[in-house]
Amino acid sequence: MRSVCMRSWRILGVFLLTLLVSGCPKQQQGPGDSDLSGPGGAGGLGSSGIQDRNLAAKDPGQRTRERIEREGADRGAGGPLSDVYFDYDAFDLSTEARNALQSHADWLKNNSGAKVEIEGHCDERGTVEYNLALGAKRAKAARDYLVNLGVDANQLSTISYGEELPACKESTEDCWQQNRRAHFLLVGR
Repeated sequence: MRSVCMRSWRILGVFLLTLLVSGCPKQQQGPGDSDLSGPGGAGGLGSSGIQDRNLAAKDPGQRTRERIEREGADRGAGGPLSDVYFDYDAFDLSTEARNALQSHADWLKNNSGAKVEIEGHCDERGTVEYNLALGAKRAKAARDYLVNLGVDANQLSTISYGEELPACKESTEDCWQQNRRAHFLLVGR
């Protein structure tokens, strides 16, 4: 009986000792001045500090809003580069799209100073995240095809708007087909 009682006290003692050793978590200290020097060495960011050009856009939605505002000016302008269209949930280029991109490549090679942003768009079906990824794949597919045709890659940039800038706002197959596209925006010459 006494040995059972002693064993219980030992177990309780070990438990209390473990609890005492583990104790409360220490408070995290903020970084000291020496921790802010950064990967650039002792000078860190230097006397000029962080500059705006080093930061991401303050408002990532601003670019989309600007694009929406420009949309009216772009639509129907009949620019030199027409949209190419994709099948539902696809980013492979059809024969029709390849033919259109061949004429785009010819125009871009003859206008080597032109800068074009290729926008990937989707219809409204699917999640926002999925459509952004699909739009990026469509824009990249068009860009890669143009580069393979000899267009200077420095003339091209890509962006995905997913389903955010529909060409048509009705929920019909005809309308969705118009929204599954790569749009070519002339951004500089």
